[in-house]
Amino acid sequence: MTTFEKHYIGKGTQVEGLDIIKIVLPLEGLEKAVFEKNGIKYLSFEVAKLRGEDKFGRTHTCYYQSKVSAANPTQPYGPEEQKKAQKPSRKKQTEPDNDDLPF
Repeated sequence: MTTFEKHYIGKGTQVEGLDIIKIVLPLEGLEKAVFEKNGIKYLSFEVAKLRGEDKFGRTHTCYYQSKVSAANPTQPYGPEEQKKAQKPSRKKQTEPDNDDLPF
């Protein structure tokens, strides 16, 4: 079964009194949201309204979606799970790395 997985990439704020959302996205990592059609590259993402403002006053979140098999997700779901997955393991290393890298 194929499902879609959300990859959160940034947040934004609604401009007071207008139907405009100001979005700020880091360029790093956005290449995964780019696709090409007829020789033209496109950046595709979605903007969704948050249930409430976050602690920084942001009102909207941005994400792109990718197809994944339900049995093999490629990335943890949601920004909190992503942060947890990026933390290094606290397990003690018992053997030195022997990867033959010069640095």
